[in-house]
Amino acid sequence: MTEHHLAQLNVARLREPLDAPSMAEFLALFEPVNALADSAPGFVWRLTDGDADDATTIRPYGDDVIINMSVWESREALWNFTYRSGHLDVLRRRREWFLRMAEPSIVMWWVPAGRIPSVEEARDRLERVRREGPGPEAFTFREVYDPAGVTVEI
Repeated sequence: MTEHHLAQLNVARLREPLDAPSMAEFLALFEPVNALADSAPGFVWRLTDGDADDATTIRPYGDDVIINMSVWESREALWNFTYRSGHLDVLRRRREWFLRMAEPSIVMWWVPAGRIPSVEEARDRLERVRREGPGPEAFTFREVYDPAGVTVEI
């Protein structure tokens, strides 16, 4: 077991409210994509609201923004789920359901293995990458750091 796991937060601004007919297909994809994540190699944890098996009611950025937050054993595990699984098909369709955001909408950071980050911590990390750009404490897939703070060649 590694000493650190990779936490991630991504945010998405909705084109329409989740109960709009145009969002029905997106909502129908939640269960299968979440099941895919839960069974993916290297998956550790994902945020849920406690009542549902997703985090759609957790809205720290306002009613028109949904969040996804999870923890993975490594950057490679998160990358493989994001870009080398059935998740990619849904990701490619994101413009059907979400507006393009001018600022960064994803952040990653290392946490000690076994620690689950809070939503507040995740918000702080995203604000940091928006303010300062990627660095050892808050980074993106384009510029990755290892747990020691060293840039990783990808």
